[in-house]
Amino acid sequence: MSTQRQVDISTLPLPQLNQLSQQLDQEIEFLTLSLNQLKVAQTKFSESQECLSQVTKQNLDNDILVPLTGSMYVPGKLSNVEECLVDIGTGYYIEMTVDSSKKFFKRKVDYITKQIEKMQPLLQDKYRMKQVVMELLQMKVQAQLAAQQAPSTVNS
Repeated sequence: MSTQRQVDISTLPLPQLNQLSQQLDQEIEFLTLSLNQLKVAQTKFSESQECLSQVTKQNLDNDILVPLTGSMYVPGKLSNVEECLVDIGTGYYIEMTVDSSKKFFKRKVDYITKQIEKMQPLLQDKYRMKQVVMELLQMKVQAQLAAQQAPSTVNS
C-alpha cells in the first residue's frame, strides 16, 4: 500500500524549485510535441478521407497524379472506383471498398480528436503549474536579495 504525500511547493528551496521548473519545461515540451504530432496525423487522415470523395464513377478512367512520396507524383489512370489500398500503419496495406475506407479514416480522425481533447487540459495544467513555480522563484529570489541587502544597510 503506497501513500502519497502532498508537498507544499512554497516550502521548497531555490534549487528544488529550479529543478521543478526544468522538469515542467520538459513535460510541456513533450506534451506540445505530442499534440502537434497528433494534429499532423489528424490532418493527414482528414485529407485521405476527403480525397476519397473524388473516387467516383464519373472519374473512372480519368488521368490522375499518383503520389509516390509527399512531393513526388507520377501520372496514372483511375481504373477502379470501388476499391482502394489503405495504409493501416507500419507498412501494411489493406484493400477496402471506398465506403469502408472513408469509415476507417473517420474513425481515425475521431479517435485522434478525442486524444487531443484529453491532452489539451493536461498541457494547460502544466502551464499553470509552471507559472506558479516561476512566481514562487521570483518571490524567493527577491526575498533572498532583500535579506542580503538588509545587513549591509545596518552596518553603514
